[in-house]
Amino acid sequence: MSGENMPADNAPPVLEDQAAFFRSVLGNFPSGVTAVTAMSPEGPVGFTCQAFSSLSLDPPQVVLCVSRTSTTWPLISRIRHFCINVLAEYQQNLSDSFARTGGEKFAGVRWDYSPGGSPLLAGASAWIDCELHAEYPGGDHVIAVADVHRLDAARDVRPLLYHRGRYTGLTP
Repeated sequence: MSGENMPADNAPPVLEDQAAFFRSVLGNFPSGVTAVTAMSPEGPVGFTCQAFSSLSLDPPQVVLCVSRTSTTWPLISRIRHFCINVLAEYQQNLSDSFARTGGEKFAGVRWDYSPGGSPLLAGASAWIDCELHAEYPGGDHVIAVADVHRLDAARDVRPLLYHRGRYTGLTP
């Protein structure tokens, strides 16, 4: 590797907009898109979360990273039981709706109760019923670890993906 563009001390270059560059580079890693839902005393609540992953097989656990600015997560965190809905490739509208702050996110949305009592969105490619296990600080996010109690997947439904700042899907 030539050292033409690297400073003499091998430190990374200083960028004017570090956050935008960070987002641009990490956007090369495609992710699935989920809607995290719960049943509050006032009715169903939810938000879009693309920072989601399996964590452990024994015990079965998942991890999600939630923006500290989320107005929905503090409520779901207090409820402790929630459902992670892995959105299907044709559910971009749900992702967009659940990503917005405020408004009636469930207006016109078909859903049923998951076995754990949380909203299970119709047509999702998979769902995972969870109970909050722990939360940890993670910069501008909260890292939530959840115990998995029940889960299932539709066999012939492809997931919605997010890559380089836009929605995409799997090629059949």
